[in-house]
Amino acid sequence: MTGHGSTSGRWLAFVESNTTGTGREFCAAARARGLRPVLLTRDPGRYVYVEQDGIDTRLLDTGDLAAVVDCCTGLVADGGLAGVASSSEYFVSTAARAAAKLGLPAADGDAIARCRDKETQVAALAAAGVPVPASTAVGEVADAVRAADRIGHPVVLKPVLGSGSVGVRLCRDREETRRWAEELLSRSTDERGNPVPARILVQEAVEGPEFSVETFDNAVVTAVAKHIGPRPYFVETGHEVPAPVPDATAAALADTALRALAALGLGWGAAHTELRMSAHGPVVIEVNPRLAGGMIPVAVRAALGVDLVDAVIARAAGQSRTPARPGRLHAAVRFLRNEREGRVTDIGGVEAARAAPGVVAVAIGTAPGRTVRVTNTFQDRLGCVVATGTDGEQAGDRAAAAARLIRIELEEPALPDEGVAG
Repeated sequence: MTGHGSTSGRWLAFVESNTTGTGREFCAAARARGLRPVLLTRDPGRYVYVEQDGIDTRLLDTGDLAAVVDCCTGLVADGGLAGVASSSEYFVSTAARAAAKLGLPAADGDAIARCRDKETQVAALAAAGVPVPASTAVGEVADAVRAADRIGHPVVLKPVLGSGSVGVRLCRDREETRRWAEELLSRSTDERGNPVPARILVQEAVEGPEFSVETFDNAVVTAVAKHIGPRPYFVETGHEVPAPVPDATAAALADTALRALAALGLGWGAAHTELRMSAHGPVVIEVNPRLAGGMIPVAVRAALGVDLVDAVIARAAGQSRTPARPGRLHAAVRFLRNEREGRVTDIGGVEAARAAPGVVAVAIGTAPGRTVRVTNTFQDRLGCVVATGTDGEQAGDRAAAAARLIRIELEEPALPDEGVAG
């Protein structure tokens, strides 16, 4: 147990954390509501903010629901427990199930678990008539190649269970499909690190700009435009809030997202639905039964005055939501992406970035002494900037300009026994 935070108020337990900004925001929002955030984790060292912000921690096997419930029961006896939540997609179902067992506010943990399994999710959406990519789930390399032949190259391969673009890749021909299927099927583990029978999804590669729709309960908050890095990977490099699209496009995206939530039995608290706008209309790529990561909630708060992080904390703790405040109408997020490997020796320019025009937030997800690697996932995002502007273009330009002020210096080579930052 560590931490030197507030000593009054009931606990709010977080089962693990998002590593790219929102986890820190969750803890700050809990404190602002007079609650004591406590992180239940196997490895607090994964989260830069924990020591910096003096967050209490409990060490346990967070992949074991019984262990999580036991820890939370101890918190009930030690000052009281207001709720259980998670900013990590891998643990939202565990948090919901633990909360329900303790009689605390909770989403449907079983619905969340079904949603997190992309094979089950896409089948449920297709059965309900929600537009989704043509998809086949497989457990063998040869079956992946045959499925790609039926669907037609290029295809997208992804793990059935996953988050943050981990393992997601565009495969342009049979050989790329074979090689990537072999890679994915050789490395499947569950959330406790134990080997599990591997299954992957082979999907049609839908062309068109990418968006997300942010919802809370059954209400649409906004549509977000996404910037995606170079193929064959799908790492997000930035966002605009709200998406700069005609009203009819925003309405079509919103309607499709709500249909997807209904089909999956969701609608309690936050959800983050990713879509592509194809030539035939919106297509749901996947529904995430959690608040968006990637600092999208910070951009939503800056642009629209809607504090989704606070709303999640309020819902988990059984408290009332804070009314929306006037926003600045447009905000953008830009990420600092790691393009080489090494040990972080220095981080500079952060204060200059914070002082740049329009900047409302700067987050750094690494620290001196950490080793970073190129993973072609969200872990390559070592920091980000959120900025506002009179329109989406100005907000994006301001965020990008501020991000260029930040210097993350590396010493090569990376040592093989060092941990991965992120």
